[in-house]
Amino acid sequence: MSDKQQLDLLVEKYTALKQEIAKVIVGQHEAVDSLLLSVFSGGHCLLLGVPGLAKTLMVNTLAQTLGLSFSRIQFTPDLMPSDITGSEILDRERNFKFIQGPVFAGIVLADEINRTPPKTQAALLEAMQERRVTVSGTSYPLPSPFFVLATQNPIEQEGTYPLPEAQLDRFMFNVRLDYPSFDEEVSIVKQTTVAPTAQVQRILSADDIIAFQEAIRRMPVADNVVEYAVRLVAATRPVQVDGQEIQNSKFKIQNSQKYISWGAGPRASQYLIVGARTYAALHGKYSPDAEDVRAVAHNVLRHRLVRNYFAEAEGISTDQIITDLLQK
Repeated sequence: MSDKQQLDLLVEKYTALKQEIAKVIVGQHEAVDSLLLSVFSGGHCLLLGVPGLAKTLMVNTLAQTLGLSFSRIQFTPDLMPSDITGSEILDRERNFKFIQGPVFAGIVLADEINRTPPKTQAALLEAMQERRVTVSGTSYPLPSPFFVLATQNPIEQEGTYPLPEAQLDRFMFNVRLDYPSFDEEVSIVKQTTVAPTAQVQRILSADDIIAFQEAIRRMPVADNVVEYAVRLVAATRPVQVDGQEIQNSKFKIQNSQKYISWGAGPRASQYLIVGARTYAALHGKYSPDAEDVRAVAHNVLRHRLVRNYFAEAEGISTDQIITDLLQK
């Protein structure tokens, strides 16, 4: 099958996936689109939303439609790294045997990831980047494809541990979930207060997902689109940090200098292009343009910009800063 045929088939499967997920999830169309974008891009996704917005149900339903194994890890303050990665035990023959942890799944839901200490959060770093787990000097490959979809409550701060920048940077997208509209909430109440009847069907398999990811990676991208993505990321970097000059000052924009203490790194540029490729493919295009880069910019940059005191004092959100950058 040619790449063009593969991409045409992807559009059909994408529509079927959204219809299947809609049998269970009412509304949240942008969040579902972003999840599917991250899956076909091969990246991890952080879901930010208050309790009760069906984040866990959404990820579980997604795993069923994609035909991937699913594992849910409830992050708590007493969770240990071995509770995620697995551990070695001594069997009856007095030989050490590795017992795989819940991270060995196609889709891993890291529920309330910021409720566990940094020591346990770090257990996911190698898994998210290298797609493997190392225990007692031995490396064990994770299933392919492999995705970490994490949830986080944006309003509750007691008993939480903010994710370090290194771990945040490993998430391709940071997706915000909003409250449903009035009509959507009415539908939710009607649908969930009776005996469940919806049954989702598997639309894809692991091999299908890998084939689509490879076809997307082979999509041509014009040099001006790559340069646009790099300029956009470079514009998030302030000219000075702690009084010292840093690189990329020629792309300075006033609000970047005023409201950002630290900008996005090269991984953001990579994810902008990968995300733009996937966004273009899912919308029937065979090559991305600047509009596709802008379409994924908020989700890619949202968790990579560190606001300074001026932004917090004036109530300037990260999304406002990104919108300003896109306009300029």
